[in-house]
Amino acid sequence: MSLLKYNIPFNLDSTERTLFHKSIILRKKFLKNLYIEWYKIFLKSISNLPKGKIIEIGSGGGFIKEIIPSVITSDFLNLPENDMCFSATDMPFNESELSAIFMIDTFHHIPDVEKFLFEAERTLKKGGKIIMIEPANTLWGRFIYKNFHHEAFLPESSWKLEGDGPMSDANGALPWIVFERDIDIFKNKFKSLQLIDIKYHTPLRYLLSGGVSFKQLVPDFMFLPITYFENFILFFTKQFSMFVTIEIEKI
Repeated sequence: MSLLKYNIPFNLDSTERTLFHKSIILRKKFLKNLYIEWYKIFLKSISNLPKGKIIEIGSGGGFIKEIIPSVITSDFLNLPENDMCFSATDMPFNESELSAIFMIDTFHHIPDVEKFLFEAERTLKKGGKIIMIEPANTLWGRFIYKNFHHEAFLPESSWKLEGDGPMSDANGALPWIVFERDIDIFKNKFKSLQLIDIKYHTPLRYLLSGGVSFKQLVPDFMFLPITYFENFILFFTKQFSMFVTIEIEKI
């Protein structure tokens, strides 16, 4: 799918580019179904959360309110359909005000994740959670992200990103760096944040959907059969995963 065909600026950090991505997600039924599945991961967690505000950071061109209307949507960019605009490293909430922070493909764009995690620790209630869906550092994921994706994927890197572009600056391996490679550092820095679960998933469907940049490679009716096939291959190894769901709780 050519961006030039739609006369859309190539600048990844522009509002226009994010709105263009939203139109693609809503138009592609296969891709939209995958987002619905991910939003339902968040939805299932709500019954076990303390009462309080639930926010999504990096809402971008998503549509989480169709699944969870009570969520406060936010982004670094000032987007017309989101509720708030702020930086993840300086959140406009009081101490212990939030019951959950949800994110899809956002953590690996945050320039200083240490500052974000301190902010999450400050603003979350006891029992509140951060739940994020992020790129997976697996044999398959690493091969795809390093060779066929425009964003950097650097497992050897530090916790900080260089540059100041909210979308163009990224390290897809950042979740793995913080919550697996440097898990002991995470535990020492954030005494009240506990890593609860890491679940690897989605080897093929995002790739086959074409995402927001390429044409879809399979018909819509293949969504469910491919889901079954994904579950079958993941039964043997997580190394086929392209995404991971990470759950952190304030204790």
